Amino acid sequence: MRKRTKWIIAIIVVFFVIGSAYYYEASKSNNSSSTTTTTSKVHSASAVKKDINSRLVYNEIKAQKSVTKSLKNKATSGAYTLNNIYTKLNPYKVSPLTAVAIFNTSKAAKVSYTVVGKTSKTSITNTVKKYTKSHTLQILGLYAGYNNTVKIKVTYKDGTSVTKTIHIKTAKIPSSLASINIKVTKANKKKMETGKGNAKLTFMVRTTISGKKEAKNYSFGIDADGAIRWYTTRPTSHIFKQLSDGNLLIWTKSKASNSYFNELVEMNYEGKIKRTYRLNHKALGKAKGSKKQNHNQIHHDVTELPNQDLIATVSDGGRTYVEDTMIVISHKTGKITKVINMKNILPSKFYRKYNATKSSKYMGKRDWFHENSIYYDKTDKSLIISSRNQNLVMKIDYKTQKIKWILSGKKRSAWPKSYRKYLLKASGKIAWPGGQHAAIVNPSTLGNKNSLNVLIFNNNVAVGDTKKSLANSSGKYLEGVEYKINEKKMTIKQVDSFGKSLGKKNFANIIGSNRYLSATNRLIDFGWLDNGDAANVIEYDAKTNKQIFNVKLTNLGSGGYVYRAERFSLFPTKHSYGSNE
Repeated sequence: MRKRTKWIIAIIVVFFVIGSAYYYEASKSNNSSSTTTTTSKVHSASAVKKDINSRLVYNEIKAQKSVTKSLKNKATSGAYTLNNIYTKLNPYKVSPLTAVAIFNTSKAAKVSYTVVGKTSKTSITNTVKKYTKSHTLQILGLYAGYNNTVKIKVTYKDGTSVTKTIHIKTAKIPSSLASINIKVTKANKKKMETGKGNAKLTFMVRTTISGKKEAKNYSFGIDADGAIRWYTTRPTSHIFKQLSDGNLLIWTKSKASNSYFNELVEMNYEGKIKRTYRLNHKALGKAKGSKKQNHNQIHHDVTELPNQDLIATVSDGGRTYVEDTMIVISHKTGKITKVINMKNILPSKFYRKYNATKSSKYMGKRDWFHENSIYYDKTDKSLIISSRNQNLVMKIDYKTQKIKWILSGKKRSAWPKSYRKYLLKASGKIAWPGGQHAAIVNPSTLGNKNSLNVLIFNNNVAVGDTKKSLANSSGKYLEGVEYKINEKKMTIKQVDSFGKSLGKKNFANIIGSNRYLSATNRLIDFGWLDNGDAANVIEYDAKTNKQIFNVKLTNLGSGGYVYRAERFSLFPTKHSYGSNE
């Protein structure tokens, strides 16, 4: 009798455990706002922080102090005048097409200076409006392998002015850049968005991979003629942003010889460093069955938050999944202050049963989400993120991580019922996202009540279970798309697209961007053509759909893809968040 009772109790316990587990999974699947629920395969926030170990380091800033001090001594020495200007080319040794010019004037004056271009609309001008007697000028936009002419105009308070011309000779560009064929087939310079003083260049952001040869796939900026007017010799991969203070943010290496990237660096165009974040470059756990460790590092995107902290796409450091987590890094301490794991937001079946894509580069780990962009919407304190491998763009509350809306290329039936209320409904015919990249907001719509316009680069790749229209068009063309989203009615309408008419010759299943330049102009990057050996960057008029600027780049070299194309000013004033994002 006692044995029978024990068996009955044991059976009840088993059923209770199974039932509890089922209820747990069901409640997780139905609770889209959960931020604490985890499974045995979801790395905890504390584990992510420990694994990545982000922190500020100061060795590179200290190494630059002697250069900064030397330049300051030159400026205060009184030895240099308008007739005897001191110039220093590439002062910080990482930005060869930049220079510093130093001189003093007997009376307070403001200064403007121009690097004389070779053709119309390629002269680059900057103005320092402050009246002072000591002048340290940041000369940017020099040509490579050329004796550059720089005109310096000094204007005194009484309105009188003096102009002085100097020459700065630069070395040839390195072979890794010289070997790239850059061919501009169209440049309507009157309509191009070249900015004040023609100081906006088109920057080619590279997807540099590991290796000594690949580390020389430098990011660079070209003018309307296709001439390289800026580049950095610091290896860069994926992350090349302009921050609100005008500095650049790059993902780079602590040592150029490293096989991995492990530093986020804030620096100006001269290469002077303001801040360096160093991250652990190895994941704690190897993928099951793998003999190698997967490098745990920032992959696709980093965005600046309004308080200057950074939010970055990372892997969680566990043994199973990659590229599905975000971290917030304090700009004051360099430490991780917040972890957002998409496995705690989306249905568990999306990552547990995922087998739509496979890649050997992750050494067996599952790339179910593949987050490739983050945008912070300051109007409602939310994040807009792009997931390539789920064919979705979604908006979540930054603080609570509750879902606000989902733009999904999946069939509606693929979503659990509790998530369907977040799915945007199409108003008219739209291009559903498939393997898309680079979701941003049209900044002119940020103040609109209950609506905003979102831009994506749609790779038009049907990954997994997709809508019929996406599956039918998949692989035939790429396009930059702009949608108008009514966040109250949960509807979406397509208002602009470009690229479909270019057809298969401009198709690639990975990489690309679609950037807002002005009320009319957009910049689109077809960044992985001919298996990564070529790229096509086009500026077009969104009202007429006519091309304004077209440049084709070929012979990009191994791992040197044009991941994204940006249009940044060398002399930014107040950064307009989103327009230069």
